Amino acid sequence: MVGVARGLGIFAGTLVILGAGVYGPATLVGPLPAASVTMLPAASPEASAVPPVLPADGATAITEGADLAPLAVAGETAAVPMAGITKTITALVVLDAKPLADGEPGGIVPITTDDYLSYLDYRDGGTRTVTVYTADEWTEREMLQALLLGSSNNHADTLARWAFGSVDAYVEAANAWLDENGMIGTTVVDATGLDEDSVGTATDLARLAALALNDSAVSSVLSEPVTGLPSRRGITNTTTYLPEQQVVGVSRSYTDAAGICLLFAGDVSVDGESYRFYGAFLRQPDWETLERGVTAVMDSARAGVTPTPVLAEGSPVVTFTTPWGESADGVSGASPARLRWGAATPEIDVQADDVSSAGTGAKVGSITVVDGSVSAKTSLTLNRALTDPGVFWRLSHPVPVIGSLIDSLSN
Repeated sequence: MVGVARGLGIFAGTLVILGAGVYGPATLVGPLPAASVTMLPAASPEASAVPPVLPADGATAITEGADLAPLAVAGETAAVPMAGITKTITALVVLDAKPLADGEPGGIVPITTDDYLSYLDYRDGGTRTVTVYTADEWTEREMLQALLLGSSNNHADTLARWAFGSVDAYVEAANAWLDENGMIGTTVVDATGLDEDSVGTATDLARLAALALNDSAVSSVLSEPVTGLPSRRGITNTTTYLPEQQVVGVSRSYTDAAGICLLFAGDVSVDGESYRFYGAFLRQPDWETLERGVTAVMDSARAGVTPTPVLAEGSPVVTFTTPWGESADGVSGASPARLRWGAATPEIDVQADDVSSAGTGAKVGSITVVDGSVSAKTSLTLNRALTDPGVFWRLSHPVPVIGSLIDSLSN
């Protein structure tokens, strides 16, 4: 209806103008109709000269963040057993139900008879445990220290029962949490990862590493000294791995079904700026292969991470097309650089001005670019001039010209 009303208004206005004998002046000096704007495919930055190097063994993936596509994937892409990485899921799901404030001990987790019997079963089965007694009262933070640093299987079950009432109820909640966080290739059937049906894809689990290290409770447990009951129970930190390579371990584990599994972050410094990526190495056949693989990916990161503009200056982002057939691209101005490794395509939001004629290099709007965690705003300029169509076109196209005149008078 709005379009019909506008068309009728232009028609009526044209009749009035013709009737008043000002057709020539109106078409010759009136404003021109604006060019149409067409978005162009976003240009990816140039790929790194040294891409990520991942091993062919097992299943591996690395990413820059929990909400980003992987930088690289190698080996098996299907879900595979994930051993103790399952306990990282347990920690995050429990924290989702029972949040832990920075520096706080959290609630008290009493050790029940079921918890003590669970400890005995895991101990007698030769799996990782941390000793508990029924007289114990652990804080939530101490439980997380035993779970994450000590990779304690009995603490995984105890935390699941404490937060959800039973391990079965925890498993249901954990799978819902995985779906909500987009990790649809990952499934848990227990809280420990000893069951080979607790499986995940390397892509999902690289994202899991980012979620874990960006959770304040998990990151503080992984980085702070062991305190309280855990320190008196002789916890061995199982997560530390190749710190001299600037590797931050989240989980390091082994089962016969899963092989050796590592969840980690890698840190790189370039000219005083820090860059972090997150990774998952699954089904590694032996410790030597794992070390070679992690060393290779860290070496390639140190060589491949470079400062790169969020959007290269002069990148075409839109095309302006005039009703008389001229066209010009709107291109990006300069934008800040960020450390990057790879060639992810940024998200672009363009605010284009109404343009009919303008010279080369004229500012015709603005661009907001979102690249990972970086947001930047830059100018939109013309890469060539859009010129006035001249007298003949104006006189032979009264409707669009007079329509623009009427629009300008009503604004």
